[in-house]
Amino acid sequence: MNTVFIAGHAKLPSGMAAKSIYETLTITAEIDKKYGVIVTAGCTLATDHGKQFVQTILKGHSLQDGIQFPLDHIKRHYLGKAGNALASALMDLFKQYEQYQKSAYVQEECGVISAPSSRMNR
Repeated sequence: MNTVFIAGHAKLPSGMAAKSIYETLTITAEIDKKYGVIVTAGCTLATDHGKQFVQTILKGHSLQDGIQFPLDHIKRHYLGKAGNALASALMDLFKQYEQYQKSAYVQEECGVISAPSSRMNR
């Protein structure tokens, strides 16, 4: 499999429709392992329109370029009550992606470095 599924979470503000269903807002993304490109994304906003808006912002963005561009886009163009929660969930997703990238398994799988093997001490 050439992709990985990562989720970022944030608390929702009170008074939101989604709050009656979820306590937290979640942004999920399927990400290409080699290039960090978001293949598809979703979120737990209450409306399909809001979910599509987030998908449009994130799809095609490479996390290897950081998270600032989509984060700025959300802050400037999403004016709903969940704006801060979306930004926080996106930052959490990026943090999870960075942790994933640092794992020895991923580095070996993508050819960045070789994970130490027991044969090295023979």
